[in-house]
Formats: sequence, structure tokens, C-alpha cells
Amino acid sequence: MSLDLGVVGNGTVAGLINSRGDYEWFCLPRFDGEPVFNKLLGGGGTFTVWMEGLTKRSQTYDRNTAILRTRMEAEDGAILEIVDFAPRFQHKGRTFRPASLVRRFEVISGAPQLKISLTPETDWGGRRLKPIRGVNHVRFVDEELSFRVTTDAPVSYILTETSFILDKDVTFILGADESLTDSPGVIARDWEERTRQYWAKWARSLAIPFEWQDEVIRAAITLKLCVFEETGGIVAALTTSVPEHEGSSRNWDYRFCWIRDAYFTVTALNRLSGMGTLEHYMRWVRNIVAHSKGGHIQPVYGIGLEADLTEDVAPHLPGFRDSGPVRRGNQAAEHIQHDVYGQVVLGVAQSFFDHRLLAQPGIAEFEQLEPVGERAFAVYDTPDAGIWEFRTIAHVHTSSAIMCWAACDRLSLIADRLGLESRAAYWRERADIIHATILDKAWNDDVKAFTAAFGGTDLDASVLLMAEIGFLPATDERYVATVDAVDRDLRMGDHVYRYKVEDDFGKPKTAFTACTFWFIDALYRVGRVEEARRMFETVLATRNHLGLLSEDVDTETGELWGNFPQTYCMVGIINSAALLSKPWAAVT
Repeated sequence: MSLDLGVVGNGTVAGLINSRGDYEWFCLPRFDGEPVFNKLLGGGGTFTVWMEGLTKRSQTYDRNTAILRTRMEAEDGAILEIVDFAPRFQHKGRTFRPASLVRRFEVISGAPQLKISLTPETDWGGRRLKPIRGVNHVRFVDEELSFRVTTDAPVSYILTETSFILDKDVTFILGADESLTDSPGVIARDWEERTRQYWAKWARSLAIPFEWQDEVIRAAITLKLCVFEETGGIVAALTTSVPEHEGSSRNWDYRFCWIRDAYFTVTALNRLSGMGTLEHYMRWVRNIVAHSKGGHIQPVYGIGLEADLTEDVAPHLPGFRDSGPVRRGNQAAEHIQHDVYGQVVLGVAQSFFDHRLLAQPGIAEFEQLEPVGERAFAVYDTPDAGIWEFRTIAHVHTSSAIMCWAACDRLSLIADRLGLESRAAYWRERADIIHATILDKAWNDDVKAFTAAFGGTDLDASVLLMAEIGFLPATDERYVATVDAVDRDLRMGDHVYRYKVEDDFGKPKTAFTACTFWFIDALYRVGRVEEARRMFETVLATRNHLGLLSEDVDTETGELWGNFPQTYCMVGIINSAALLSKPWAAVT
């Protein structure tokens, strides 16, 4: 079991497929729903493909799309390609993105002998869904779950898991429990071509850097697949409970929308001119702000704005490589994390300045944000769980205070943009107060760095973000010294740990890849450009065969760990490439 997986999706559902063509993870009716294919976490629910005499396999995405192609070659010369995608395209003035998957089996040469197994489960691995056979379909119906797989393959062979010779192309369409309007093959071909056109057009609209174009485009498409388009919520990852390292118990459910992670995702896509995500996310955030009524804002919500994300353990799944527990829900929703107020404002600030938006916010939207700033000012110097969501540890975390400053700073800039001089001065005064406090309380002259918490001595890679958000210029000697301290104490080879002190689960044993990207960006900003470029190439080499990253990496083996694909890390690819790339002008 590994994270050599590809992702297919359409903004409603997403699935993970391994290099053998097996579905290992797929939830219905949306990202955070019931996993009907759960092999990733040790369950028996999957959609597998076995090929007689298999000797070689490879997997690629069709260029600039989310269409995945798995090629399988047998010793007798038979070659098969499996094309997987989730339909997404414009249809009758709206985006067609049903809770559906399409699998096409193409015979390239010879007569492949296959065994195709379709065994979805429910109750988090507690029981297998009973198939209800039709002439050209199989229905799976449960109390709260129903879907249909329609195919032109022999249904009897599929249900009995009998191997058979594939002498023609066949198609499977998983979707709503209703009849199709045409044959699966005709529909699949039409949907595939229109989905291909959609992704190619979207990728074409991106303002990518000159260098690392393919890496950036793949990262952008992957981020797009993590956006739940119905509401604009953005999941931190598509999986739950893939541990940070084997046996760590650091197994969390990431299929929810952290305001922090979503801010980074929106910012990265904005950098590439992917404005649609900002517009969708603005609506999601405005609802969060309205619900808070100027009070506490949770760090994480469901993609449908659900506030109750009660965490429990799924008893039937052993976990990734038997490294349970498998958690569903996330206790972080109950945490106090003050950085969230800055990320709310940062996430939508650009919308007040960007003339490309179809509907630009104004004074009413600014006034709706002001209570968020008031809350930030009220709590910036009080203890919280911090960016890393400690469960039993509370400090006045520097990164949280910096984000509270950002809330007030950006509100001042927005007010000035709107011509509200008194409000601009009001928020500038508050930003300046927070700024002075952080410089006084977070800098440790003995350590020669801004530390993780006010008055502390421990380091935390998250303070590197202070230059990115404009808290200090990268030329400030204190920032340069902090970069040097992180280099000395948190870096291992070309990877960076978020911290190295014990937390609720002991000391971290894997590097947090997002922090590595933050450090790369910091190196660039302080003038260590060639070192940053070399380190960036090393981190890119840890991606899986399809260019995707999970949350963590083993610094000794380079193996990926943690939930997958992780938006933080895909964001890092985009941001670092944008900073490090040679300009287009150099070659035009």
C-alpha cells in the first residue's frame, strides 16, 4: 500500500486510483461522504482490475486534464488502456458535474484476459453493498445511499469475478440510480471529449510561470479538484486517516474546509489568474462570517458549512497499512485558533481590488468583515491551539498573532480603497498596536529568531510567513536571522519540519512539506536564490509518478505520508515556482 495514486474528480466527487487501475478511495455523495471504495484504509470496497500475464504498467494524465490513463501490457503482447474521469463541462449554461465516474477499457492490441471486480461497501467497511442485477447494469441500494453502475461489459462476469477475454472496448458509468439516455459507450465518449475540452480550456487560461509549467498546471488542476463547487468550500485533502508516519496515531480526517488551507489555495490559484475559485470561496466565507455574528469562528467547517464535525473512530477499517485509527469528523472544529480571523480577511481581500471579478464587493461587504477584525484585535495576545492544532497545549502563538495583524492591516487597506478614511485610520492603529506587540514579545534575542510563542524559545516554521504577508520585509535582519535559525534547527537535508518539540503525540518523525516550500520561498526572499532552486527541485522529486504530493515526507526514504493529495503542498509548488522561475521576458 502506497500513495502512488491518481485523482479523478469534478468538483462534486473525487476518487483515487492506483497504478494497477484499482479504485482505492471514493466517497458518495460528496468528498466527505460514505467511502464506498475504501481499500486505501484496509477495507474490501473497491473497483479492481486483474490482467492475465501482466508484465508492465504505466499511468499518466492526458495533457492538461484530469483524465487519467492506465496502460497495462501482458507477456503475450496484449495491451489495455483504462481511461478514468469524472465528467465536468459546460452544458445549457451551467457546469455539468454529477456524482459520477466513467471507466473506459480500450483494447490497444491482442486479446487481454481480465477479471473486473466491483465490491462497494458501506457503514465505513462494516458491510458490503448487495448488488441488484439488471440486464446492463448493477444497482447498489442502501438506506441512505444508492447508485447504479451501467456497463456494456458482461454483467455476469463482473458479479462472479470471472476472468474473460476482452475483444472489444467496454465502458462503466457509475452514477445516479437511473437509466442512461444512450449506450454507455456513446455517452462516455461524448462526456470524455467535452471534459477534455473543459480542462484544456481552463488550463489555457492560467498565467503560469515560464519554468516548471507542467508541474504548476498539474498542481492547479489538483487544487481545482479539491473545491466543492456547490458551496465554494475547499477540502484540505480528499482522504482521512492516512498517518503522518507508520503507527503515529496522527490520523486525521482532512475532508473538510479549513479556512487557513482554503486561503492558501485561493491565493495560489489567484496567482495563476484562476479567478473562479475566489468568487466561489467568497460566497462560502461570507456565509461563515454571517453565521459567526462577530463572535468565535471555527478553524474548520464542513464543505456544506456544517459546524458540527464530531470526531469518532470507524471500527471496521484497520487503516492505511494497518496504522489505525480511522477517524471521521475532526475535533479541530472545537479548537480556539486565532489565526483564522486573519485568514478570513486575507482570503477575500483581493476581491476588493480586482476589477476582473463579475461582482466586486463594496462597503456592505467591508462592514460585514469588520467584526472579524474586532475579534482579531480582541484575541491576538491570548493563548490558542495554534496553526498546528495542539490538542492539550495552549500558548500565545506568534503565527496566530501575525494573522490577527493581517486582518487589521488588510481592513485598513480595503477601507482606504473604498474611500473610508476614518475606518482606514481606525484599522491602521490597531494593526500597528499588534505589530509592535509581536516585535516585542515574539523576538528572542538569545535564540536570534522569532519564536513559536510569545516569550518562548522553540522554533516554528510558520513564522516564515511573516514576509509573505507583509508583516516584515525580507531584508529585515530579524527575519533573515529567523530563516538562519530554521535552517539550523528545523531543516534536515532538503526538508523542513514544522517544529521539533514534543506535542500531544510525541516528536514529529516526518517533515511537513508545506513548511519546506515556505522555507524555499524564504530562501529566495533573503537572496539565497540558487539554494532555493536546488531545494525546490529536490522536493519536486518526492512527488509521486503523477506529480502529486501528500502532507508529509520521510526525510530518509523520501516516502510520502499523510493525507492525499494535500492542498497545502500543491499550493507550495505553485508559489515557489512563481517566485523562482525565470521570467517569460528572458525567452521572448
